[in-house]
Amino acid sequence: MKHLLTMEGVDRATLDSLLDDADEFYEVMHRPIPKVPALRGKTVATMFFEPSTRTKLSFERAAKALSADTLSFSPGTSSLKKGESLKDTVLTVKAMGADLMVVRHKSTGAAWRVAEWADLPVVNGGDGAHQHPTQALLDALTLRQHFGSLDGLRIAIVGDIRHSRVARSDVWAFTTLGAEVTLVAPPTLLPPDLSGWPVTASTDFDDVLTEVDAVYVLRVQAERGGASVFPSVAEYRQRFGMTDARFARLKPDTIVMHPGPMIRGIEIDGGVADDPRCKVLEQVTNGVAVRMAVLFQLLGGSRDE
Repeated sequence: MKHLLTMEGVDRATLDSLLDDADEFYEVMHRPIPKVPALRGKTVATMFFEPSTRTKLSFERAAKALSADTLSFSPGTSSLKKGESLKDTVLTVKAMGADLMVVRHKSTGAAWRVAEWADLPVVNGGDGAHQHPTQALLDALTLRQHFGSLDGLRIAIVGDIRHSRVARSDVWAFTTLGAEVTLVAPPTLLPPDLSGWPVTASTDFDDVLTEVDAVYVLRVQAERGGASVFPSVAEYRQRFGMTDARFARLKPDTIVMHPGPMIRGIEIDGGVADDPRCKVLEQVTNGVAVRMAVLFQLLGGSRDE
């Protein structure tokens, strides 16, 4: 594996290998000194052309926990403001000694172009509404830690599927690992064509609510037009929100997940978000371990260290 750009087409053996490594790095993160020298001498560049809290910080935390150096790129204070192209920006960062780039960009396919230009390992930190592979890995790790395996799990992904790179990545990761996935959304927030997707789809959240082992709640992405395709926020919450009333109807061992940021009072109620069965903060912690595993494998880290 030279790059990690998508979850589509990644086989189960690769996913299991990454999750197994993430389990080991999860243990490292809970040591008194949470650091190993596995990537000493390597440099990881985080190039985020869209806002990010969890993904950017966790990649930087992961790199430092592996003893790698980091270069943090911020477009708002860069020469992009002077008209420099994306290609020249990428080549400049490579010339500064980057060994791997983590790229987030609003344009679908941007990470693939960066990989072509830079000719070094690239991790897709999110490209438009297309893919977010490390989010899928940390979600899979969270599910595996809780249930032991994803084989046979029934998972509902609820909300703005059409604009969600998380949903697209999760579908491929979850189903490859043996889960059954149902997409739940109003018709206007489902992709126009689901042919080729290994899922079922429903427009009735209450109809699938009591049958699933995990509910994965998505934010309505107003910045990509998601909020413009249903009548009102109140109606959306009534029909598709993970409300306290719906939470009470779940099976006792069903968990709730969310990629963040959570918009309380719309797609998820505060009482649900704060309940121990809501695994959002565990997902964040697992994000560091998963990204350590990805950096370790792509940069050829030494297991002896």
